[in-house]
Amino acid sequence: MTTAQIGIIGGSGLYQMPELQDVEEVRVETPFGAPSDAFILGTLEGVRVAFLPRHGRGHRFTPTELPFRANIYALKLLGVERILSASAVGSLQERYAPLDIVIPEQFFDRTRARAHESTFFGEGIVAHVTFAHPVCAELSDVLEASCKVADVNVHRGGTYLCMEGPAFSTKAESHVYRSWNMDVIGMTNLQEAKLAREAEICYATLALVTDYDCWHEGHDAVTVETVIEYLNKNVRNAQVIMRAAVRRLSEQPRGCQCGSALKNAIFTAPELWPDATTHKLDAIIKKYRKQ
Repeated sequence: MTTAQIGIIGGSGLYQMPELQDVEEVRVETPFGAPSDAFILGTLEGVRVAFLPRHGRGHRFTPTELPFRANIYALKLLGVERILSASAVGSLQERYAPLDIVIPEQFFDRTRARAHESTFFGEGIVAHVTFAHPVCAELSDVLEASCKVADVNVHRGGTYLCMEGPAFSTKAESHVYRSWNMDVIGMTNLQEAKLAREAEICYATLALVTDYDCWHEGHDAVTVETVIEYLNKNVRNAQVIMRAAVRRLSEQPRGCQCGSALKNAIFTAPELWPDATTHKLDAIIKKYRKQ
């Protein structure tokens, strides 16, 4: 199978990477079903990259419907070791204005219907990965440095609250999240981060602020047209930043611990692994399989 070193997952509005060269479209079959769409494989800054529109081209999947496991597993099958994610978010704090970019360091889970899409494990093989620090600091450093190529305000750190959706928050919920000191709110990144850790893939995200959620006193004055304008500007900024990040990563060996996240995380003794589950998870557990 054609391989890629870096995966890019694009959120709302980010359905393509126009700078990719030598492009081919690849559909990947996984034990967890089909990914959101075909992968667009191409060369960016001399590096083979696999791009995936998170919601499918044409935005066909709600956040709850997303095939998170298939998406991450397919990236593993393609040989990806680092995932750069981009997603539209609402701001829960005054300091994060529309068109700003946040590179969060933490996640808070408010999803309810995605238990089956939050882990690869089960069916006879139990694993508990360390998730205190849910994003790769090394990869976040690269994203932060790469933001200098765009005319944006970038904020490093903070917490991304992942809600179920597809409806946005009520005003009461938004105020509660603010009282919890949450920073931005979105609907997709938490499951990706968990699964990337289990797959021993580095993961970091660009949270692209489009609005102030519904808590802000000026919320009702914001039009749909304005939000779409911000979304489109964020998309172009993200494309420029991703290209710069890929350039930096091409010169930077992987030095983090993400690549060994499962080393002490699989609790089930290898001799007890069911054959069917072992085969299903082969791409992520084969190096720990009893010889």
